[in-house]
Amino acid sequence: MSTTFPRTRKSRRGYNIDEVEDFLEDARRAYSQEGGVSVVNSESIRKVAFAMQKGGYSPTHVDAALERLEDAFATRERDRAFALTGGDQAWYGEARSTAQVILDRLARPAGARFSRVGPLTRAYNVKEVDAFADRLVEYFQHGKPMSVDEVRTVAFSATKRGYTETQVDLLLDSVITVMLAVR
Repeated sequence: MSTTFPRTRKSRRGYNIDEVEDFLEDARRAYSQEGGVSVVNSESIRKVAFAMQKGGYSPTHVDAALERLEDAFATRERDRAFALTGGDQAWYGEARSTAQVILDRLARPAGARFSRVGPLTRAYNVKEVDAFADRLVEYFQHGKPMSVDEVRTVAFSATKRGYTETQVDLLLDSVITVMLAVR
């Protein structure tokens, strides 16, 4: 019986234990690997999803561990890039380029920053996303404090004719990538 993380009650759903354990083993191997290409990196950690099962691992505990793991992989990726390029100029140049793409998207008028779904479909609340987008602009342009965890945990309510969730989520992933790159 595995005890890596606390488990939910048998009547509640949590993350599939075998999937979590398999992913963590892949991550351990990838992290201890010297050089080479690995299927596990900071981005794949951010995007991993597990099936749910009754009595599975507590999602809160697993998600917190994945955030720490993502931070560790991102730091290592940055350090390796510095070693390969002989410095930080290329690494930060790429981060600046990605940040500019993000800012270009967020410079669009409120209500038109992302594609919107049809009148019968629910998606992210436009006003909430636009308000968070304004905070991101303040972070990137004026250095207003914002943590990676704020971006990771932001949640938007659903509404008809909202912003397409996939586009918003991809932008948030890019923001996290930039934030981790410049830590």
